[in-house]
Amino acid sequence: MYPAVAMLAAIRLGVFTPLAEAPLDAEGLGRALDLGADKLEPLLYALVIAELLTVEDGRFANTAVAGHYLVRGKAGYSGGGTRLQTDVWHADLRTAETILSGAPNARLDFAGTSETELMAFYRAEHGGALAEGRALVETLDLCRHGRLLDVASGSGGLSIAACEACPGLRATVAELPSVAPLTRRFIAEAGMTERIDAQAVDLVAGPPDGRFDVAVLRNFIQVISRDQARRALRHVGQALAPGGEICISGWVLDDSGLAPVEIAGSNYAFLNIYDEGRAYTEAEHRDWLAAAGFVDFARRVVAGGKSLVTARKA
Repeated sequence: MYPAVAMLAAIRLGVFTPLAEAPLDAEGLGRALDLGADKLEPLLYALVIAELLTVEDGRFANTAVAGHYLVRGKAGYSGGGTRLQTDVWHADLRTAETILSGAPNARLDFAGTSETELMAFYRAEHGGALAEGRALVETLDLCRHGRLLDVASGSGGLSIAACEACPGLRATVAELPSVAPLTRRFIAEAGMTERIDAQAVDLVAGPPDGRFDVAVLRNFIQVISRDQARRALRHVGQALAPGGEICISGWVLDDSGLAPVEIAGSNYAFLNIYDEGRAYTEAEHRDWLAAAGFVDFARRVVAGGKSLVTARKA
């Protein structure tokens, strides 16, 4: 756990950004960040052990990985979710209390959370949504489609990235009524109001308005119950045109429940945040999609143990 904690601390402090210019010793980096070198130095050596920094003659430099992903302002920067990750780790430490009480000890309630807290959550998550949208443009060949249904996307980052890459694509973000107004703010900030709209709808309760060629469900199935997943997929299917495609991007387990190890080993984290969310098995996804009228089921595991499940409406 210590290398991971060191990385989160370094991202919050901005350690990697000055080092993109030139190697620095602890004193120089402390001056650049307005931090005390005596407090900073032990963290820097921990980051060397974590293989995020190198050190030579007392001067520290970014490794290739840190230089690509952890320097603020670079295209590959992935450090925006540190607050979210920190909150998740704090929740993980309550697992015993959650199991003893039978209720999540760090519940995340999208319908009942204040607007300020929701906005902070989606700001932290926005960079990841943009990155996944860019990746799915290539993986799913989204540019061949005309209408995208982006399910429970929060900030709409996936739709924003997809529409930026695909000039002919239009998107609808289907979100809860408490979240949709915040989604519209992100869309407006991106200058995409003419091509992306946010529709206030609970997909567990009913289908969205409109007809779509492709639907993407990012990190959605894993936060709801089995019955809710079954109903939501049926409603998404009703909104797709015949032959339309669905992609579920998120945590999916092998039928053994033991792999991918990144998912199986941390699946208990959902207990602390959601009333019924968890990573479900491939067989469960296959059954739900078949019941909703989908064929040509496929699943592949991608970076970090996440899965892409795809199918086509018959």
